[in-house]
Amino acid sequence: MKNYGSTFEYEDKRNRELLKAYRDEVANASFVRRDVILRKVVNRPASRFWVSEERAAIVMASMMRGDSLANMRPLKREMFCEIYRRFLLLKQQHPQASIYRLASMAVNQPAPKFYLTPGSAKVILSKIRRSWYEKRKLKH
Repeated sequence: MKNYGSTFEYEDKRNRELLKAYRDEVANASFVRRDVILRKVVNRPASRFWVSEERAAIVMASMMRGDSLANMRPLKREMFCEIYRRFLLLKQQHPQASIYRLASMAVNQPAPKFYLTPGSAKVILSKIRRSWYEKRKLKH
């Protein structure tokens, strides 16, 4: 769990990508049911894994020591297991590379999905919309 007040360095990029995916799904939908749209959005491919290189390296080192990530939420565990699978393939190709370098290479590859719940995506998209309204109010 992250500490109160900590920020995610790729938040803006992830939010832009999530918003684009949402808009694409809405544009392609014959009817708009937010729950259906959000489920499709979170399962769309992403340009990268939305976790920092540092956090990924810490988790990869832990998994190398045998940690099963049993205390992690299922979706987050699924994401780290996919990163670990890629990490191990990269380790075969680059046996001298550091854990940090391999983790960095793995998380910067395209991800099969956003690894967010539809509820989390809804909260993120609502925050984006709220910040737009606040910016508009400041201009007037």
